[in-house]
Amino acid sequence: MRILVIEDDAKIAELVVKGLRQVGYEAEHAADGKMGLDRLREPGWDAAVVDIMLPFIDGLTLVQSARQTGVTTPIIFLSAKRELDDRIRGLQAGGDDYLVKPFAFSELQARIQALIRRASGVAEPVKLIAGELEMDLVRRKVTRAGREIQLQPREFTLLEYLLRHRGSVVSKLTLIEHVWDYSFDPQTSVVETTVSRLRTKLQEGTDGGGDLIRTVRGVGYAFGA
Repeated sequence: MRILVIEDDAKIAELVVKGLRQVGYEAEHAADGKMGLDRLREPGWDAAVVDIMLPFIDGLTLVQSARQTGVTTPIIFLSAKRELDDRIRGLQAGGDDYLVKPFAFSELQARIQALIRRASGVAEPVKLIAGELEMDLVRRKVTRAGREIQLQPREFTLLEYLLRHRGSVVSKLTLIEHVWDYSFDPQTSVVETTVSRLRTKLQEGTDGGGDLIRTVRGVGYAFGA
């Protein structure tokens, strides 16, 4: 899933982009309205997050222009303006949702997921299940054979990404890009370390068999046999 973030505040943009990448999205950033409009008109976006107060072209004008040229990408506005009239103007300009700053990233993520579900007509799963392993995406809870497994946020995101790509071998570079920030050195051992820690936690309380994460030497990792 590709998300475009159009935001001129560098700190907010970094927070949103990094957060989206950590939960498995491909997120890209445009720092002003002109650049944002050009990028939004490109095909292939699953959703866009648009600030209203932008340099060169404000967010409302940006979205109106995009809609007039046939852009149908689901859009959520971010704004410090919280009055009802401001929200109405955002929706009338062509936005699909409106979130007031400051905001919790978890709420932004939930709203993006809802926009994508409505646009695709396909329900986003609330649980991922593989044999005796169950991942509750809403409660952020993982169990194996009924035993709850306590995971750190990065371990949870790593396991979720592997579960969503069952049947495929995922390369180390892909995991770095989607589970960690792009700035990580590809030579780092952070992937191997986190996979090892996750394996240990998934194995606790079992008879020592049934390793759920398989290493494909020279390629990457796969979930299951």
